[in-house]
Amino acid sequence: MNLEAVLFDLHGTLGYVEDPISSEEISEYLLKRNYDVYPQSLDAASYYVGMIDYPKYGYNSWQSYLERVLHHLDIKMDVDTLRELTELYQKRRSYLLFSDAPSSVTKAKDLDLKTAIVTTIAHFCFSSAIEPIRRHFDVVTTGFEVGCEKSNPKMHRLTLRRLDVSPTEAIMIGDNVLVDIKIPKKLGMHTILLDRTNKILAKPKEANMKVSTLTEALAYVEKSRKR
Repeated sequence: MNLEAVLFDLHGTLGYVEDPISSEEISEYLLKRNYDVYPQSLDAASYYVGMIDYPKYGYNSWQSYLERVLHHLDIKMDVDTLRELTELYQKRRSYLLFSDAPSSVTKAKDLDLKTAIVTTIAHFCFSSAIEPIRRHFDVVTTGFEVGCEKSNPKMHRLTLRRLDVSPTEAIMIGDNVLVDIKIPKKLGMHTILLDRTNKILAKPKEANMKVSTLTEALAYVEKSRKR
């Protein structure tokens, strides 16, 4: 392979949320404060903000993000409750890096490859987590930079343009078969499916390789470059 760049997914690939607060917990919390918020409607509003509103408006904090969620739920929340809710999200919805992420990203740079993160997730959710390795990424593309969510191929196309590489010179590593494997493959990219828990029994035909760690993924990248 004539590889010049590695694109990394964020959620489930580079990072994770250790103890995410559930919609049930949030609903119970708000019901006790006399706010009529229930799990399914909360999930729907949150998903809409993440996939539709964030790419349009680019919120830069949990408070502004949650204000938009509450707008869709037609909830006007008092300042103190909003502050407490924001603190809950900051504590229970922020990202941490997987243990193999720093060494794998560093390995990519040691191989003289360009690197990028490609994710719909709002930048403020993971900016602190990637700070120790931010210098190793040439590009970070979220939904806001492109104005769409990740199932739209515009996100991968823009990332490739920003890296100044062709699709055949890039490899995408991620854990989602649709957005990290099938869509990049249609664009002509190479792909690696990262299945950390071995929940996918068979390697999808669109994936060049299926691995269980980023370390394995970068070993495959290194070996492929030598062919």
